[in-house]
Amino acid sequence: MNRAFVNHAINEINADFQRSADTHLIRLTLPAFPGINIYLKDESTHPTGSLKHRLARSLFLYGLSNGWINEGTTIVESSSGSTAVSEAYFARLLGLPFIAVMPSCTAKRKIEQIAFYGGRCHFVESACEIYEASETLARELRGHYMDQFTYAERATDWRGNNNIAESIFRQMSHEPHPVPDYIVMSAGTGGTSATLGRYLRYQGHATKLMVVDPENSVFMNHWQQRDPTLKSQVGSRIEGIGRPRVEPSFIPDVIDEMMRVPDAASIATLGWLEGLLGRKVGASTGTNMWGVLQLAARMRAEGRRGAIVTLLCDSGERYLDTCYNPEWVAKQFGDISDWRKAIAELNA
Repeated sequence: MNRAFVNHAINEINADFQRSADTHLIRLTLPAFPGINIYLKDESTHPTGSLKHRLARSLFLYGLSNGWINEGTTIVESSSGSTAVSEAYFARLLGLPFIAVMPSCTAKRKIEQIAFYGGRCHFVESACEIYEASETLARELRGHYMDQFTYAERATDWRGNNNIAESIFRQMSHEPHPVPDYIVMSAGTGGTSATLGRYLRYQGHATKLMVVDPENSVFMNHWQQRDPTLKSQVGSRIEGIGRPRVEPSFIPDVIDEMMRVPDAASIATLGWLEGLLGRKVGASTGTNMWGVLQLAARMRAEGRRGAIVTLLCDSGERYLDTCYNPEWVAKQFGDISDWRKAIAELNA
């Protein structure tokens, strides 16, 4: 191992972190929910535009510290796009080759961003094929398969050290309800939900973790049944979240509640949220926000006051040819007008 390279690489990543600011916590104004404050942790403001910037940084530091990444190592990752964009950024920072293995249906903008950072894409037809293809490529190139789906839950220090949970509670400290009733998060690898759930328990907070899951994902079924062998024959239509198999980084025991979110509801909610924020958000944020609205309605019905926090995972500018294309939406999900009416009724 070239220890000089490893030391230099870790220093470069830490220096990049010091040049970056924390992400904003946006408080939404929803008159239909008096006494219930709702917040969006805006992860789209990271240098690579998504929540996965945090994960990519942690995975590189983990790989370097374990001796898996060295000078000239080709980095291979299986991804639906956002993690690959962020890892391509860090690979370029360290002068390392990068290959993203992803489904051919991945949003065009993500593919362009990977190329912008010097990475290249290897396409497969189904999300179910990314694992084997990644392992094969890494073996043939004598590279390192980053494997976010295994290492996401362990590469991040869940006790603190400026992880996303610690950041949320620091930013909430002067709010009317500094300890939120709920944090709502969708799962892709399961790494962020693991970090949040562990942190809540470690700090003794009463906050409950709600994980929302899209159609065709096995995470909720696994949470209910604890069957690690569950598989789906098709992948999630909501990019970045939901998986066709139970990923090693998904830790069900730190989750208090799960909710299945219809894909059409996610798409309708991102359109509603665009009107509220004045900018576009990704579909996974729509999934998150649908879960928030259901919880807020529950709290309202029970006469409770408090706070709910969720994540704005990435910008909708990556999905102009999909989620913001009416023809694509109609083809994938049909008529979503009933879901739009449901959101309007919740906010009436």
